[in-house]
Amino acid sequence: MMKPSKIAAFYNQINVRNTAKWFGQGNLALNRTFSKTPHEPEVIIQENGNVKKVLLNRPKALNALNLNMIRVMYPLYKQWEKNPSTLVIMKGAGDKAFCAGGDIRSIYDGKSTPGNPVGRDFFKEEYKLNYAIAKKSFVHVALLNGITMGGGVGLSVHGKYRVATEHTTFAMPETAIGFFCDVGGSYFLSRLENGLGLYLALTGARLKGADLVRAGIATHYATSQQLPELEEKLSKATTQQVDSILSKYTAIPPPSHESDIVAHKDLIAKIFTKNSVEEIEKALKSEAEGDSHNAKWAKHTLGMLEKASPTSLKVVFRQLREGKKLNYAEVFKMEYRISQAFMTRNDFFEGVRATLVDKDKNPKWSPKTLAEVSDHEVDQFFKKISNELELD
Repeated sequence: MMKPSKIAAFYNQINVRNTAKWFGQGNLALNRTFSKTPHEPEVIIQENGNVKKVLLNRPKALNALNLNMIRVMYPLYKQWEKNPSTLVIMKGAGDKAFCAGGDIRSIYDGKSTPGNPVGRDFFKEEYKLNYAIAKKSFVHVALLNGITMGGGVGLSVHGKYRVATEHTTFAMPETAIGFFCDVGGSYFLSRLENGLGLYLALTGARLKGADLVRAGIATHYATSQQLPELEEKLSKATTQQVDSILSKYTAIPPPSHESDIVAHKDLIAKIFTKNSVEEIEKALKSEAEGDSHNAKWAKHTLGMLEKASPTSLKVVFRQLREGKKLNYAEVFKMEYRISQAFMTRNDFFEGVRATLVDKDKNPKWSPKTLAEVSDHEVDQFFKKISNELELD
């Protein structure tokens, strides 16, 4: 990585240099650093023939995805997809996060601008990048060491391989901020079996690395100590060799007492396959009676739902029902419509205010209850819009 003084000298430019040490001695590689600030580049791209490394480089912000990063990666992904022999290896800088989500604060700050161009462009360009990964015309390996939430899920889950570690923490916590499980959540969450996808989507429940593999969201498991060796092997691999290399990383630790998707698998299947959010809440209230282990889980789960935006809960329920019937292109077009509907309503901005701006953790949802969120209102989130998402 370039020193800050060198980065400043190449402010807002692309720098190409020999980075053989990243790929083994004697190999010529291209290293492209991108930034709109005179400090650390936000994305570092390293190329060695058909092998491309993508480093999300905002460790102080837990590698949260912003519009600049999307605009760096998208044209490169479009270029790489022309060659099916391309192998992309993506990871986050530091040891705390792969990518903790999207930069939603910037969208909040743009709310006073007519039309909120940030809220329009961010989601449009993010979903186009997600779709480029989902098309799988090349091999994509994401190393999910650390927090992987929201936008970070969209950068990884649609690729062919996702490697979790003991430090991986996965979640789609959007209902808690008055939003919905976007970045392709309509597709992959709706295809998880036995109510698990809806459970994760409505509650924002977190999964650790081993459970991420059990759920079918991650494809492999490696310890954080194994990652440097794994990355080195992948850096020298062809696309045909990747499966063989990763096949050695399949063993996961036994479930701990904290594994809700193991301990409460049957309850999740029983409750989160109901026909409405109201029925789910009713079932949780019934299970919450008493002092059993199941009752404690039900009380905790009910508490997560009661803190979430009622509008978000109902939209997400409908979103996953619809998403199960759609292909990737249809999913991202639907999600863009939903995102723009949220940009015109109260709850997203109120959720961000309470979580990231004032940090009072006390959002004032409107409507306040599930009963006040009509089917007609939910329908409005799924209607076609004048500025539809166009996918290449």
